[in-house]
Amino acid sequence: MLDAETKRRIDSCRDILVGKVPDPKSQVEQITIALIYKFMDDMDAEAEELGGKRTFFAGDYARFGWAKLMAPGLGGFEVLALYSEAIGSMRLNPGLPELFRDIFKNAYLPYRDPETLKSFLKEINVFTYDHSERLGDAFEYLLSVLGSQGDAGQFRTPRHIIDFMVAVLDPKKNETILDPACGTAGFLISAWKHILAANTRIPTTRSKNASTPRNDDEGLKGNLLTPDERARLAANIRGYDISPDMVRLSLVNLYLHGFSDPHIVEYDTLTSDEKWNEVADVILANPPFMSPKGGIKPHKRFSVQASRSEVLFVDYMAEHLTATGRAAIVVPEGIIFQSGTAYKTLRKMLVDTSLVAVVSLPAGVFNPYSGVKTSILFLDKRVHKQTDKVLFVKVQNDGFNLGAQRRAVVDSHLPEATRLLRSWMVAPQGFEGDGAMAHAVERSRIGANGDFNLSGERYLIAKSSTRSFPMVPLSSVCNLVGGATPSKANERYWTNGTVKWISSRHIDDFGNVIGSDWISESAVAETSTGIAPAGSVILISRVSVGKFAFATEPYAINQDLTAVIPKDKATLDSRFLFCVARELASIIEANAQGIGVRGVTRAFLGALTIPLPPLEVQHQIVAEIEGYQKTIENHRKAIAELEAQVKATIGKVWGG
Repeated sequence: MLDAETKRRIDSCRDILVGKVPDPKSQVEQITIALIYKFMDDMDAEAEELGGKRTFFAGDYARFGWAKLMAPGLGGFEVLALYSEAIGSMRLNPGLPELFRDIFKNAYLPYRDPETLKSFLKEINVFTYDHSERLGDAFEYLLSVLGSQGDAGQFRTPRHIIDFMVAVLDPKKNETILDPACGTAGFLISAWKHILAANTRIPTTRSKNASTPRNDDEGLKGNLLTPDERARLAANIRGYDISPDMVRLSLVNLYLHGFSDPHIVEYDTLTSDEKWNEVADVILANPPFMSPKGGIKPHKRFSVQASRSEVLFVDYMAEHLTATGRAAIVVPEGIIFQSGTAYKTLRKMLVDTSLVAVVSLPAGVFNPYSGVKTSILFLDKRVHKQTDKVLFVKVQNDGFNLGAQRRAVVDSHLPEATRLLRSWMVAPQGFEGDGAMAHAVERSRIGANGDFNLSGERYLIAKSSTRSFPMVPLSSVCNLVGGATPSKANERYWTNGTVKWISSRHIDDFGNVIGSDWISESAVAETSTGIAPAGSVILISRVSVGKFAFATEPYAINQDLTAVIPKDKATLDSRFLFCVARELASIIEANAQGIGVRGVTRAFLGALTIPLPPLEVQHQIVAEIEGYQKTIENHRKAIAELEAQVKATIGKVWGG
């Protein structure tokens, strides 16, 4: 575990650099290069102490030794010149193994201020290479400042999500493990630690009160592995990345976690087919979500013809599992429900061949770098053959709040989700889920209408309702009307208006329309704004998705709203429609897609199914729910009165 002093030192290094190197990625690179430089000197010193010779700083490179760099008599500009020359030429050093030469490839000093460099090297000088996993933890903390690599659609996966995915897949010591878009190798290191922990025996002589590992426990990790097994495990862990900078950081990260010869290569997984024939038992990844303008131009060996990177990466991983392989893949919501041909083809292929579980994550998991909604696909070819169902798991609390700071909170769903998923993957026969967080759905139902939608809520609603009442598509019993915003430049539309016009800001959290603007009848007649008649339900289907309201009078609506209007009052009571609108709004919230502007299409809304009991039963349900609502409203008023009394009492204290 990262100790406070090491964290402080890393923060100090960044603070020193920030004035000259403002980009976090460049800061990480400079600290990485300096640490490896210092560690090479530490290893040379250790070799000398053991009676050996220096190898890194020998011959022509002896003049770059760390002691010479830190010599008290050396002036600032002399240090600057020596260090700059050293890191620029180190890749040619014949005493360096290939791993270190890769680390120093294209290395350079991006600033020329001697005082900044001397302060920086003084802080680096405190770090010592001692073969401790603490160095690896320190480096992972350093990598955490990278955050978003948004230009490539890459977002750093939070450590607890990585560990969750690894725990569910439970990789073994004899299995090959791959991340084809490895970034800084977080998934690979988590898998390595998981396997070491599973192959560790704590001595029975250890104190019973030692509830947490001590520093000297580091040597125990993986102590049940033979030297050959440990070497084979390290050789079986592989990663690819298209970015040479990410490859460099991955190599260092793995090296500091005990990999003497890490297998990370610069490789374009989507456009190169050199490694197409390589497969893995376990694949873990959070591949890039974003495609370049014009799309990806992949090679011809993919099963799914696509130009979107997220589609191609998922296809690649599904196709590169061994016959009994398994994978965990973070995906954007487009993979879950997008109607494009490539997306539907991919989902069909997954459902038919390997998909066994879908985990829906909260929308804020990647905050503060991105609010993108994500899910995790779990593939397992062995389990797929044992069941005809897919397990859907909804995680609403991942142990952190969904604000920009992502502060820790209690009652995380991840431990229970891990238990449910492990139970499912160990023995899927007869396992249905707990009905609250998880539920299993037949593959035949998922593919029934040809779109293979992987939104779990869709099947949960149908499952709980079809036992009593038929399920019907929304479009079969309702008309769906969109809206627009009349041009502000046309004064006729906004002057002396007689028609109430609303947007999402006019809908509160309790299903009410609060206030409105006014537009003219000509604005309605001449623009695309639609009318939500009295008795219709208004859903927010774009931007501030997840809310709804009941129209007690006619409203013109803007483009972020959709009016859902019952076609036949003898079939569907509008008040009953309002009762089920809560579920519709939650589905919209779960399935909204887009960067910046999130939403769903009217075609998507029309395909949603709702229960349709007889009209008399609808009236009974409405009466029951309205009774509950009145009780809630009374309690709300009572709470408001109590709050007013509290404020009044406090006011007296301050006034006195």
